[in-house]
Amino acid sequence: RTSFRVADPTKMAFFWLSGFFVVYCARPEDWIPGLKLFPLAKITAIMAMWGLFTAIGRTKRTFKDLPKESRLLLAMIGLLYFGAFLSPVWRGGAVNHTTDFSKIYVAWVLVFLLITTFDRLRKIIFIQAFSVVVICAVALVKGRSTPRLDGVLGGIYSNPNDLAFAIVLSLPFVLAFMVTARNALIKVFWLGGMLVMAVAIFMTASRAGFIDLVISGSVTLYFFAIKGKRPYLIVATVLVGVVVMGAFGGKLYNRFAALSGDSTTDQSAYGSYEDRMYLMVRARDAIEHYPILGIGVHNFPTYSLIWHDVHMTYLQICAEGGIAVLILYLMFFWRGFKNLKTLRQTKNLDPDIVLFVGALQSSLVGFVVGACFAPEAYQFFPYFAVAFTATLLQRSEEHTSELQSRQYL
Repeated sequence: RTSFRVADPTKMAFFWLSGFFVVYCARPEDWIPGLKLFPLAKITAIMAMWGLFTAIGRTKRTFKDLPKESRLLLAMIGLLYFGAFLSPVWRGGAVNHTTDFSKIYVAWVLVFLLITTFDRLRKIIFIQAFSVVVICAVALVKGRSTPRLDGVLGGIYSNPNDLAFAIVLSLPFVLAFMVTARNALIKVFWLGGMLVMAVAIFMTASRAGFIDLVISGSVTLYFFAIKGKRPYLIVATVLVGVVVMGAFGGKLYNRFAALSGDSTTDQSAYGSYEDRMYLMVRARDAIEHYPILGIGVHNFPTYSLIWHDVHMTYLQICAEGGIAVLILYLMFFWRGFKNLKTLRQTKNLDPDIVLFVGALQSSLVGFVVGACFAPEAYQFFPYFAVAFTATLLQRSEEHTSELQSRQYL
């Protein structure tokens, strides 16, 4: 009897989707000479879309299967475009920035339609986690004499607060890979990766990043150490935290102390605090005067008069997109938490899936908390996390349906 395996029609599309994640998460054009000449993100995204369209009609999932989250995201982008064309500040800039942000919808749909197995999900999350480890290592090497690693890399890692934010969102995944690794050398690698990430986050001296790390880390330890019955992780975290803080936490301590206005500490940190309070007032002013459609994506720095973003994501998205966009934004991320709640209530989940559900919960909590202290409304990582929850829930439902079908045969 001859047996054969049907070729996966989405294999090539998934390959290019993986390439897009490498380009977005690792930003190789920032630290590998010559790559800036090539539009890698556009190339990989276009190829992934082409691979998907050539496989339409033969895929496991279709556009009809897209969950409510995708419609919320699309509605949010639509309103942002509408507001951009009517922006009272800078229409051209708002339209261009909205176009850049709207790429997340394409990536989001591709993630949901192409990641049809847990193995594929692990590969994509691996790319994000490994990329951030590499980014931290590169930043530490290139920026060893640069205060707060400011501007060492470009794009989403150029600002020290943004770098710290990316680290916090990715750390739970790194821990998940370390815990689930079957090989001792791989465990050591991921442990080393977490140490590099911890050093990098302290080197950024980001107060928001540190607060976010403590809260997100506590949630992570709850899922991995307490519910997962690995108490050694709590002891190891405390010991490593004390050592790293003692060796690299001086600048961070000074920045926290400067909040009191102490002249013996970092004066720039106190000035930053005063600026942030002023920017929050300006954001409330923008919401009051333009509550329906906002002032346009990335137009707040101009509106602020001091060329800075308001350091609170919820104020940022409301000021630039309007109250309706803020509501859609909150509903979108609430769906991510709802997906995870459903997964936690699902019986007989694979132990590895349970761990990654905990990691996704920790990452999303890190985002919700970090968003209170940083302008991260258009950073892709949180949107990816919601996409991961949606595809994991869809896979769980498909698996249950397959089991039920077999019982009736």
